[in-house]
Amino acid sequence: MKKHNRLNSMLRVDFRRMLTSSMLYILCGASLVMPILILVMTSMVAGTTVVDPQTGTETTMEAFTSAWQIIGSSGGMMAMDMTAICNINLIFFMAGVYICLFIAEDFRSGYAKNLFAVRSKKRDYVVSKTLAGFTAGALMLICFFIGAVLGGAFAGLPFTLGAAGVFGLIMCMVAKIALMGVFAAIAVAVSCFARQRSWLSIIQERSGVAK
Repeated sequence: MKKHNRLNSMLRVDFRRMLTSSMLYILCGASLVMPILILVMTSMVAGTTVVDPQTGTETTMEAFTSAWQIIGSSGGMMAMDMTAICNINLIFFMAGVYICLFIAEDFRSGYAKNLFAVRSKKRDYVVSKTLAGFTAGALMLICFFIGAVLGGAFAGLPFTLGAAGVFGLIMCMVAKIALMGVFAAIAVAVSCFARQRSWLSIIQERSGVAK
């Protein structure tokens, strides 16, 4: 019972810090604006031909054909077009950076050291930070989804769902949010290893995702 109360107390502190952090609202705002800019700007340059002055190779700029492509791209893993690069997966990097900075501040200020010395176990700390990071990442994903709806409307893109339908779209978002839990756990583990060196934790977290 005491262990349960200890974890609950730590969760309350972490969620209070998270909800009063200006960085969370900045990143949520960026997650909302990002798909709007991507969809509108790519629609404006769609069909434009760019010529490489050295090789003379012509490249036609491609854009999204549906607003939902920015949520779940149909391109392959090795595809390098707009739909494969500029999509909702960018949020995983943003959430990882947020978690790394969130934990680095604990070690930099001495809060984590005092926490472990007085009453708390590292396992409770990791669980609390993972849940807080997962919640922050899920909020960013939801903001991105809202931005995709607004961006698709502003760009005049169709909202066709294809064979997947509404159920497929919902399951895609559920899968993205569930995957955020895995990325949050990885980011927390790397951040705890790097401690106050936030730049090192960000590099290691990105290297781990790339592998």
